[in-house]
Amino acid sequence: MLTPMKTTAAVLWELGGKWEVGEVELDGPQAGEVLVELAASGLCHSDEHLVTGDLPVAYPMVGGHEGAGRVVEVGPGVTEVAVGDPVVMTFLPSCGRCSYCVRGYTALCDDGAGATLGPQLDGTYRFHARGEDVGQMCLLGTFARHTVVPVKSVVKIDEGFPLHLAALVGCGVTTGFGSAVRTAELRAGDTAVVVGIGGIGANAVQGARIAGCRYVVAVDPVEFKREKALELGATHVASSMDEAWNTVSSITRGQLADAAILTTGVAEGAQLQPALQLVGKRGRVVVTALGHPGEDTVSMSLLELTLYEKQVRGALFGSSNGQHDVPRLLEMHNLGRLRLAELITREYALEEINTGYQDMREGRNIRGLIRF
Repeated sequence: MLTPMKTTAAVLWELGGKWEVGEVELDGPQAGEVLVELAASGLCHSDEHLVTGDLPVAYPMVGGHEGAGRVVEVGPGVTEVAVGDPVVMTFLPSCGRCSYCVRGYTALCDDGAGATLGPQLDGTYRFHARGEDVGQMCLLGTFARHTVVPVKSVVKIDEGFPLHLAALVGCGVTTGFGSAVRTAELRAGDTAVVVGIGGIGANAVQGARIAGCRYVVAVDPVEFKREKALELGATHVASSMDEAWNTVSSITRGQLADAAILTTGVAEGAQLQPALQLVGKRGRVVVTALGHPGEDTVSMSLLELTLYEKQVRGALFGSSNGQHDVPRLLEMHNLGRLRLAELITREYALEEINTGYQDMREGRNIRGLIRF
């Protein structure tokens, strides 16, 4: 066993702090766990929520929940993967046995309940630094050269697929695509509106295109992101939901959209009513963006909800099934139907992680990527 070992990781030590890159100690895999050497990790907005407190966690924490790499060591009882296997890490584990998994709702697996608490599934820690136990974002901690994760959180992929592209499918691609195809249930001929074109919204646009939507309207105040949405399959763009309403009303002859998907940086209660007004009869509003933990008030017309049978749906991981969907999405890329390289705006070294997040905050990135 290779344990314990030294590796390098980006740790958030306090609320509102910067990511601090340094040496950490990593224990080896326990029963049901694997040690992975990372090739790449995406810079997802959800890790920014750790900094702002929008996602309450215990500090310190190794961030990162979107990554891919190779298995270096397996713990006792692991038979699903072997040393050397290329894997994508998904930010929600899937046990395959709980009530939700057996019904196909693996994104809601009971093992995901403590994903943001810090320790591993057995309640103990694998990372240590400065004499303290260090948690792992979503049981993963992909802002590290090496990490130990549950085998329930890895998906074996085909040999030869570029790992830096596969990393994107650990969260952003699957969440965005699934929000459109699975949660919103978009079908050929539908009209979709995607509000917020970042790492998730860009893939909701792709999902709507691949589902066969006749119109895909992308909404974002940043011109660069609107241009990128057109490259990825949007048919129309708007800088606000009000502007989008005029477009959608015109192109659908007043019928409005079949679904509106909220993929903004942070979900706000005030966004619900404008989103509901974008959809027509039996239209779905899908809330994929994370809201403030203390916000429990939204603005929406209950009369509209009833009279037009409109719906509001939450989407976690795009209602996806990692073991099934990750390989399918990679195969769709190989067939030229799903674009991955085009999502990466800029690559960073781990030591540049704070620059990467500043670029995200300022609207310069669709997806920043750490390459190890």
